[in-house]
Amino acid sequence: MSHLPVHALLLQAAGGSPMMVLLLQFGLIFAIFYFLVIRPQQRQRKAHDARLRALKRGDQVVTAGGIVGEVVQVAPAPEGRAPLDDHVTIKTGDVRLIVERARIAKVGGVEAPPSRSAT
Repeated sequence: MSHLPVHALLLQAAGGSPMMVLLLQFGLIFAIFYFLVIRPQQRQRKAHDARLRALKRGDQVVTAGGIVGEVVQVAPAPEGRAPLDDHVTIKTGDVRLIVERARIAKVGGVEAPPSRSAT
């Protein structure tokens, strides 16, 4: 194995052109950025949208404003509007709120805070 610096190896691989080396480096940086940042974020967004579309009565949700509640009713979207533009009625405590489905930040996995008992 050769003991040349990485830059020299890239120059040899690119045919000796410094411009080709620069383009190769930018391509590698973009590929790394894509696989470490962009692709996982797209997967998370698709999974969240699927959970919102599958929302049903009794699911625990957290809104973007931090309100924790249970889904009571899911109203369908009006004609000509996106499926995530419909309204969801949630119950939190004794209060019922109507929120847009797209404003729900988290579905399921909500645990009640631990109760404090005097010992």
